[in-house]
Amino acid sequence: MANLYLREDLDDAATGAEVVLEGAEARHIVSVSRTRVGDALKVANGRGLVVEGAVLTAEPSRVVVRVHAVSQIDRARPRIALVQALAKGDRDELAVQAAVELGVDEVVPWQASRSVSRWQGDKARKGVERWRAIVREATKQSMRAWLPDVAEPVTTARLAERASTSRMLVLEPGAVVPLTGIRLVAGDDRDLVVVIGPEGGIAPEESQRLTAAGATSVRLGDSVLRTSSAGPAAIAVLNAAIGRW
Repeated sequence: MANLYLREDLDDAATGAEVVLEGAEARHIVSVSRTRVGDALKVANGRGLVVEGAVLTAEPSRVVVRVHAVSQIDRARPRIALVQALAKGDRDELAVQAAVELGVDEVVPWQASRSVSRWQGDKARKGVERWRAIVREATKQSMRAWLPDVAEPVTTARLAERASTSRMLVLEPGAVVPLTGIRLVAGDDRDLVVVIGPEGGIAPEESQRLTAAGATSVRLGDSVLRTSSAGPAAIAVLNAAIGRW
């Protein structure tokens, strides 16, 4: 199976054309993946365009691919967004990586009141850059045609605003309704927004504010999952429910 690489500035391509990759992508293709002339390769622009072809030139600074096939993949509807509360260590990063591999369409960092990690000033900028790098690599690893969006950090107030225009599902261990019990109406293209709290859980006042704005509290079984695994587990359930799987 051909490996997938990204070139976000690739707007179009045709069979027989040549696609060039340079910089970090070329170095990875040649030095890490050990790709050689004649090997199959896929190149996507992160917006649904995917080209397949054979490597003509394989140098650490420049890789050239002769295009054999071109496809345009539509973005899945409804979109699935993961609102991941900032967590200590690398738990939030693990959640982001797994969520992308499972097909999430957007990742939103949430500065929850109980988040131990705090993103302020330059740390917020670096945090978003780090998440975008994780999303990019996970997209390539999972061979996805669309590169998920990574939003700027949001507050609970901003989440409440989004609850009115989306189908927001807040995961809480004590919720009465199971995620598998949620009814999804065919043709409803509103975003499915999964909200995951930090290690200490979602504060009662935050839960109440989101519920008042239109969100629904749901649970995943009877066990309590870590903040790093709850989001990916919920996305897997939703993938089955909306027919992606």
